[in-house]
Amino acid sequence: MGLYDTYIKIQRPDFDPTKRVLVTSDIHGNLPYLKGLLKKVGFCEDDILIINGDFLEKGPLSLETLRYIMELSKKGNVYPVMGNCDDWGAVFHENSEWARNIPNYMRWRGSGLLWDMAIEMGMDPAGIEDLEDFKAHLKVHFPEEFEYLANIPMCIETEKFIFTHAAVLPKPLEEHKVGEVVRYDRFMASGFRFDKWVVVGHYPVMLYLEDHVCANPIINHEQHIISIDGACVLKDDGQLNCLIIPNIMSEDFSYVAYDHFATAKVLEPQKRSEKSYYIRWGDSKVHVMQRGEEFSHCKHERTGYEMDILTKYLFSDNEFTECNDCTDLVLELQPGDIVSVVETTSRGYFVKHKGTSGWYFGKLQMLTEADEFIPPPKQKKWDNNWQKNLGKHRLK
Repeated sequence: MGLYDTYIKIQRPDFDPTKRVLVTSDIHGNLPYLKGLLKKVGFCEDDILIINGDFLEKGPLSLETLRYIMELSKKGNVYPVMGNCDDWGAVFHENSEWARNIPNYMRWRGSGLLWDMAIEMGMDPAGIEDLEDFKAHLKVHFPEEFEYLANIPMCIETEKFIFTHAAVLPKPLEEHKVGEVVRYDRFMASGFRFDKWVVVGHYPVMLYLEDHVCANPIINHEQHIISIDGACVLKDDGQLNCLIIPNIMSEDFSYVAYDHFATAKVLEPQKRSEKSYYIRWGDSKVHVMQRGEEFSHCKHERTGYEMDILTKYLFSDNEFTECNDCTDLVLELQPGDIVSVVETTSRGYFVKHKGTSGWYFGKLQMLTEADEFIPPPKQKKWDNNWQKNLGKHRLK
C-alpha cells in the first residue's frame, strides 16, 4: 500500500489568537519569490506562517527552499502542509510504480529535490540507474531533510479553518486518504460547501476563468473555500500569493502577492476590449493560420476563437500545435495606474494590473527594475510510456 492510500496526518495546533496568520502555497522551489513575499508582507516572529503544500519541485531551488523552510520552522511559528510535490519522505519504503520511475522522472524534469541532492553528493542526476543504491546514499547524506518531510501533516485544523493542499471531502477529516487531500483539480468547482473555511492551493486560480487571466486568490463565501495558488513558476505571469488572516478567529481576509517583474506607471488611458479569451494549459491546441516572426494569428482548436499569439509561445513549428498560456484581453487602465511588465513587444506591453494580465498599447514610465529571478528548467515533453504510466499515480 502506497502513501496515497493511507489515512492523513492531521495537526490541530493551539494558535495564539492575537497573532496574524499568513498562508502561502505552491512555491515550487522558487526561493527568491518566497523571500520576496515574506519581506513584502512583513513576516516576523510574531506571525504564524502556514505553507500550504507544494513548496518543492518544478522550480530550480528545491533543496535550498526546503532548508530555508526548515530553518524558519525552528522558531516554532511555521507550519508546513504536505502537497503532492512534497511527499519525498515516503521514498524509502514505497515500491509503487511512481517510486520505481523516479530515475526517469528526474531525467524528464531536470530539477527537483532529488536532482539537487544528487548534485550535492557529486552524482550525475541524469545518469542514475540503480534506484536502491541512490536511495541508500540519500538516507546517509540527508537524514534531517527526510525526517522533516516525513513528519509533515496533510491537514491543519482549527476551530474555524482547515488548511490542506488540494481539497477535503464532505466527510470527517479522519476518514480522508492522503490522495484525496493532496491531489484534486478544480476543487472549487466541486459544489462542496463547508462550515469551516477550507484554504487550498494546488490548482492555479486562473484556470477557473474563461475570458481573462487573474492570479489573485479566490474567496468563495458561499462555499467557504479559499483558493490561493497564483501559479508561481507554472505560468510566466504567475505570482506567489499570501492570504492574510488578522487572527485565527477572524474572517476579515486580505492578501498580498509577489512577483519579480519590473513596474511602470501608465501614462495614457485605455479602454477594456469588448471580448477576450484565455487559452490555458489543458486546452491549448491551436491552428496556426499565419505565422509571423513576433506574432502569429491562431485559431483555438476547440472553440474556434482567433487571436494573435506571441510566436515564441507556440510549442512547435507545425501548423497545429499547443501553446503557452495566453490571452488577448486589452486592460482598462488610467494614467497613474501601476502595472508589472511581463512582456515588451513591438505592438505594446503585456502587463499585470492588480493581478489581472492583459495588453497595454500606450506609453509607460518605468519605475523599478525586475527583482532576482531564476527561471525553471525547460521540461521534456511527455511522450514515453513510462511518463504516461507515471501520470496515473503521481505527477510531480
